[in-house]
Amino acid sequence: MKPIYDQAVRAEIRKRMSPPNRESVAEIARSTGITTQTLYNWRGQWQKQGQLVPATSKAPEQWAAADKLAAVIQSAALSGPELGVFCRERGLYPKQLARWRQAAEDANGPSAPSMADQRELQRRNQELIRQNRKLERELQKKEKALAEAAALLMLSNKLDQLWPLDEEH
Repeated sequence: MKPIYDQAVRAEIRKRMSPPNRESVAEIARSTGITTQTLYNWRGQWQKQGQLVPATSKAPEQWAAADKLAAVIQSAALSGPELGVFCRERGLYPKQLARWRQAAEDANGPSAPSMADQRELQRRNQELIRQNRKLERELQKKEKALAEAAALLMLSNKLDQLWPLDEEH
């Protein structure tokens, strides 16, 4: 039978997952005895509701893109002191939010490559990879040939030292 957790427990867990605490799911599971799968399910529900719950001890710059976007969306209507309070509560800086907002805007801007452009870049990348492999094989062959020529030259010199040719005869 699955244990049923009341809203107070869930709120406490959400607070521990949210910035500035940012405890990982594994840490919370160890300390509370709640299974990691339950915690991941709750976190997924909260994220679908647009709440910022990264549940990781990573620094904000290392958060997943979805968590950064959630922070940008939550702070979109805030300014001045409200934005400061929001940032302090979550361990963020307003400059980070501005940079993340700009990245989100740029992702869908006119400079973003179209699907055809992306396919062309992928095709070109594959072509360059094939060309690189071909050149590497060619280089290996030439290195082997050079090593063989060096060995033959060394043997020839040794032979000349052992049995010098009499040029007088």
